[in-house]
Amino acid sequence: MIENMNMTDAIISITGIQHDASGQRDEVNLITAGQYGFEDGRVCFTYEESDLTGLDGTQTTFSVSPMGVVLRREGSTVSEMLFEQGKKHFILCETPFGSAALGVDTRRVKTSLGEHGGDMELDYNVDLNNTPVGRNHFKINVKESKHGRPN
Repeated sequence: MIENMNMTDAIISITGIQHDASGQRDEVNLITAGQYGFEDGRVCFTYEESDLTGLDGTQTTFSVSPMGVVLRREGSTVSEMLFEQGKKHFILCETPFGSAALGVDTRRVKTSLGEHGGDMELDYNVDLNNTPVGRNHFKINVKESKHGRPN
């Protein structure tokens, strides 16, 4: 999370479309309560994952700046990914079978996030040890919650 940023309650809507290497399509829709902050053109939003995403017990945080988007997960899953349009970044992943290099090749980063929320789109290819795994496309909408966090 961006240090010292004033956070407010928010509703975060996520649509994720994943295509595996064989072209099979899977779509997940999630609406959840979270926190949102905006300061000096930088954005941070965070939420708790659930059973639906398979990451129950994990907090996900997006930090958005002119340099790109950083996705951090902490809890039952720990990871960090950097998205910069037109660039590929590598992440070392620990699995029960050993270490593997996960490549994240960002095709598109689009954001209209502002003081009170907005939209973000991430489109990227993933490979594992240089073997294509699939393509992910996420559309995220963040709205400040005027009535506090939903139950």
